[in-house]
Amino acid sequence: QVQLVESGGGLVQPGGSLRLSCAASGSIFSINAMGWYRQAPGKQRELVAVVTSYGTTNYADSVKGRFTISRDNAKNRVYLQMNSLKPEDTAVYYCKALLKPTAGTYFTDYWGQGTQVTVSS
Repeated sequence: QVQLVESGGGLVQPGGSLRLSCAASGSIFSINAMGWYRQAPGKQRELVAVVTSYGTTNYADSVKGRFTISRDNAKNRVYLQMNSLKPEDTAVYYCKALLKPTAGTYFTDYWGQGTQVTVSS
């Protein structure tokens, strides 16, 4: 079984920073892309940032220049450094990994349970 566990969410004032972490564990043969998504109340889940196994990154326009995604391949972890946070960044943040549990399987998306980020004064 594969588990993705997020941590680091919380309440922060506008302009503040948070660092999210996500650890993938269990039966993992290979991980391709890892990324962060978010879902605000009443809205659809959206991509925040993604990083491939080669280190290529992609960001939503709304977070470019403020958020930084990074990855530790040896530890199967992905991080999201969030700076200059705004109230509109408030959402549940989910970690996603595109991975193969074993050598004979296809790459499949696995999701974490999410961590709440609230930006408010």
